[in-house]
Amino acid sequence: MKNLVTIIFFLVSQVFFAQDNFEKGNNFYKNGKYEQALEAYNAVLSTKKQSAELYFNIGNCYYKLNKVAPAIYNYEKALVLSPNDNNIVNNLKFAQKRTVDEIKVVPKVGFDKLLRDFTGMYHYNTWAWISVVFSILFLGCFLGYYFSVLALNKRLFFFGMFLMLVLVLIGVASASFEKSYFKNERPAIIFAEMTQVKSEPQNKAADVVVLHEGTKVYVIETLDSWKKVQLTDGTEGWIESEAIREVK
Repeated sequence: MKNLVTIIFFLVSQVFFAQDNFEKGNNFYKNGKYEQALEAYNAVLSTKKQSAELYFNIGNCYYKLNKVAPAIYNYEKALVLSPNDNNIVNNLKFAQKRTVDEIKVVPKVGFDKLLRDFTGMYHYNTWAWISVVFSILFLGCFLGYYFSVLALNKRLFFFGMFLMLVLVLIGVASASFEKSYFKNERPAIIFAEMTQVKSEPQNKAADVVVLHEGTKVYVIETLDSWKKVQLTDGTEGWIESEAIREVK
């Protein structure tokens, strides 16, 4: 019992500590004390507390301090937790304008684009809850079908069952696709002031392209101290692991 009380006290104190530092960070930010705000926000992170708002605020501090790579990195982490937040998207775009590299984004086309546009509307957890709701509606239609006396009502409830079942399957498939996409996609931000992307995982290999801090890449695989990355224009190459920081 004593251990349980100790654990509860520790958890409660951690919550209050995190909230207190978050508020301190906000006050420092309002007064233009961005470095002190960062210290307060990082103290919150040290308690393993994460939120889109926290990373967003950290990104804002780095943006005010003209530190491009950390700003973009934290905006990207905020978007992972809240992908449809317009404030985060807008601030990320402003930060990206300060980067040196201008890498084109090659859009997806065809069925893959349509599928990604559809499933990307919601987080996989949201799709899971949507599936649960439709499952409950399916059960309601089944009960209505089972207990209805009139033939017309039975037909309507049977059609409702079929429709809800289809929607449940769509929800489950979308959740599965989004979770797989989230797990396999490995975005990263260049933190080195300047770094070479090599054709092979060795320093003597030919340069494919030179990148600067703040540029976004996607990690494909890891080999020793090297990571194979892909740029948004489809260019691939190898980069030293210490030059980048993965968002997820």
